[in-house]
Amino acid sequence: MVAIGIDLGTACSCVAVWRDNCVEVIPNENGNKITPSYVAFTPRERLIGDSARNQASVNATNTIFGAKRLIGRAFDDVGLQMDLRHFPFSVTNDNGKPKIIVHYKSQKRFFAPEEISAMILFRMKELAEEYLECKVDKAVVTVPAYFNDSQRQATRLAGKIAGLEVIRIINEPTAAALAYGLSKNLKGDRNVLVYDLGGGTFDVSILNIGEGSVYEVKATAGNPRLGGEDFDNRIVAYFLEDIKKRHGKEVKSARSLRRLKFAAEKAKKCLTSATEAVIQVETLKDTKDYTGRVSRALFEQLCSDLFQDTLKYVDQALMDAGMTKNDIHDVILVGGSTRIPKIKKMLSEYFGRKSIISSINPDEAIACGAAIQAAILSGEQNNKIKDMLLVDVVPLSLGLETARGMMFKVIERNTPIPCRYTKEMTTLEDYQSSMTIEIFEGERTLTKDNRLLGVFELQNIPPVPRGVAKIDVIFDIDTNGILTASAQDKSTGNRESITIDNVCRMSQQEISKMISNAEKFKEEDSENKLRLEVRNQLETYIYNVKRSVVENLEGLTGSECADMIGECKSAIAWLDENPDCLREEYERKMSELLRNWSSNIRKLDIATHMIKRQKIGEMNIRTTIEEVVYH
Repeated sequence: MVAIGIDLGTACSCVAVWRDNCVEVIPNENGNKITPSYVAFTPRERLIGDSARNQASVNATNTIFGAKRLIGRAFDDVGLQMDLRHFPFSVTNDNGKPKIIVHYKSQKRFFAPEEISAMILFRMKELAEEYLECKVDKAVVTVPAYFNDSQRQATRLAGKIAGLEVIRIINEPTAAALAYGLSKNLKGDRNVLVYDLGGGTFDVSILNIGEGSVYEVKATAGNPRLGGEDFDNRIVAYFLEDIKKRHGKEVKSARSLRRLKFAAEKAKKCLTSATEAVIQVETLKDTKDYTGRVSRALFEQLCSDLFQDTLKYVDQALMDAGMTKNDIHDVILVGGSTRIPKIKKMLSEYFGRKSIISSINPDEAIACGAAIQAAILSGEQNNKIKDMLLVDVVPLSLGLETARGMMFKVIERNTPIPCRYTKEMTTLEDYQSSMTIEIFEGERTLTKDNRLLGVFELQNIPPVPRGVAKIDVIFDIDTNGILTASAQDKSTGNRESITIDNVCRMSQQEISKMISNAEKFKEEDSENKLRLEVRNQLETYIYNVKRSVVENLEGLTGSECADMIGECKSAIAWLDENPDCLREEYERKMSELLRNWSSNIRKLDIATHMIKRQKIGEMNIRTTIEEVVYH
């Protein structure tokens, strides 16, 4: 059975296949190798691709584009709300999820972004079947490297709706590197940076192409809300301001704005080769025509901050990979927006004499890489590709909440996938019979600063004192980057699990901001972590003393036991009343308790046992009481 590769793009999509020992990009019905990611609804029919885009200016509110910016995201996502300002069609809130409103065949219809994407995928499937003259039901689909789990799951669902078995989801820059490696027949050890600036997303990935054609991703960064659409919007904003100055009126109709948007896109493309572009839009406002001019220099000025933002992600990827500019052998440009002259000039200046590769088609490279991966997964034995191996990474750290809201990272950002990590946890309360496990993604020390991915319960834990139960928490990430989390009680074998597929996860803008904030607040986070660790250690010490007193009554008189239990209760109350003390205050409290309780603990002959065997917190940190105090 033939498997195809699909680049499901924000602005345009492309489909390719491995056939006759090479990759073939499949043209659409108009002979074009890329198809606009547009779906339109008219009173009579549904249109997909070129035909949908061509009628967009006269049917703006029922022509859907940019669904990739909505897929797998919550309606109240800040980034999504910003995107909605640029869409002429309506999007409503359906139980926290975005639903697109259209009028189709005289009826009001609601479509999820996954459904719109499925329509585009289905069109790609149709094109492949017509071209290959056989049934196609398997595909490798690409996504931005910084797509989170919800967005990947939603993309997989779109494929299923389209009648495709998505055999693998791979990152767009990784796919482009595959296509580049094949075209250049690369051998030996090379570090490649893929700069992927498309219609709606931006990714940068650093890969090492090693011996035996192993493609190992070292780091990835990016912003899936930055691309050609944003450059177009800057030009549109300039033209709208120009119209207001000339005529004293604002353009508000969806139809007029759509026509102006097409004109802005055309001007942007013209400026790739020309130094000035002129647009003419007939009867734009009050039957008046509009003629606008924009120079290349002005365009570069309008978008200068967006261009410069991309270099921040290049810096981030290099830092995460532990590399410098000098370690990079090749810089590969992917995505239609890399045709902008300023982008090439900016990267040439950034990397010095480094080779900036623009020889591969930026519109087709990702689909070609997906087709190569599809052929490999289908068992293709061609010598050119049979030994190619992809090793991708996790884009953001994954962890769970421990005592006092601390983020305990189970899998670090940029860990190679697939991967499986197990961490041991324990209960926080005496005789606790269930455990709520909350899973987060992010780089901050406290979970309140990260994003909750999912929650599940482990029930029927044997009732034992706090800290005694042993619970294994397992994070399993598959080759598609999709997370399954589970927890198992070691004593009973009782197990619960969850596949993270909720859409209410963080936006990619928030991810990038999170990483940036992690650096800014690194010092603050470090102190917070130490403070909470000392507090947790103090709390554990108090509970251990209380339990030891109860279990070893013969070592103390009745009054001594009562006094010790009372003092333990008072110490616990003090902790509850002082949740936000400085680290030094918790250390002073620990010193005070050690000093006041030392004689009674000595009578019980348990001090040595406690000091040597005490398990501190949920991170299995073993230490002595003295180390806790003087840490």
